[in-house]
Amino acid sequence: MHRSLLSSCALRGLTAAVAAGTLLTTAGPAAASDTSAAATVAGGSKVVCASNKPGLAPKLSRDIANALKKRHGTSALALYDRRTGTSCTLNAGKHFDSASVVKVTVLGALLRRAEEAHRKLTPKEGKLATAMITKSDNDSTSALWREVEVAGVKHFLSLAKMRQTTPGAGGSWGLTQITAADQVTLMRLLTTENAVLSPSARGYALGLMKRVVPEQRWGVPTGAPTTATAHVKNGWLQRATDGWRVHSVGAFTGGGHDYGMAVLSQDNHTMGYGVSTIEGASRVIHRDLDSAVATTDGG
Repeated sequence: MHRSLLSSCALRGLTAAVAAGTLLTTAGPAAASDTSAAATVAGGSKVVCASNKPGLAPKLSRDIANALKKRHGTSALALYDRRTGTSCTLNAGKHFDSASVVKVTVLGALLRRAEEAHRKLTPKEGKLATAMITKSDNDSTSALWREVEVAGVKHFLSLAKMRQTTPGAGGSWGLTQITAADQVTLMRLLTTENAVLSPSARGYALGLMKRVVPEQRWGVPTGAPTTATAHVKNGWLQRATDGWRVHSVGAFTGGGHDYGMAVLSQDNHTMGYGVSTIEGASRVIHRDLDSAVATTDGG
């Protein structure tokens, strides 16, 4: 997770205040605004938030912790909000099997490959990419994974600075090792100007994520304000160990919104339980961020 809002000194200073979720305020270089940081324990791990919006960091850390503390299984979370200068993490560096959320990374690698060849996607590539993202079609993903190759995925990950992600061996794209921090790095990449993907490539990717079929629009869009456009990709996978992996990543733009989040989970006894865990966290995040923006705007 990016540390632009929360210095290492501030993080170390949180240790003594974790149990009480104490708000720490550090004077910034400009007298006009302060950055606050807060941490709250959830299931033995810390929900650590920082924000330029007064009072938002402790509220978010407390509300996310409350949403997750009684849930069984293992969860990880990362989020950013550019409007309020906010970030939060929970187990953000923990690795999970990716399941289908890796398909956004595959798309990024495909788009980067085409840009380096100074060409557009072919009609076949466009058809496969659309099915991969909007319907989570596995055969289409396997075809693009073979085309881009693991080397191409690694190349994109390096450019995107997604250093905690390791592609699955061979054709096992669903076993790619991901972290919430890297997934939020990808959401940031898709929603801001950068040297990795052109504006047209980023618009293409976000356009597909906006068109995900209704039955797969669960997860992080839950509770999003109606004025925001939700770009989402979900993943789900059951294995003999650690139960169901259920993940959801998304970016929210338009209507004055500019934020993204990733919520990953495993050890869920059913897929539905994992979905409920993610949606419980996403509801409070959307509510707190939307309320903070409304207050900023004088609403």
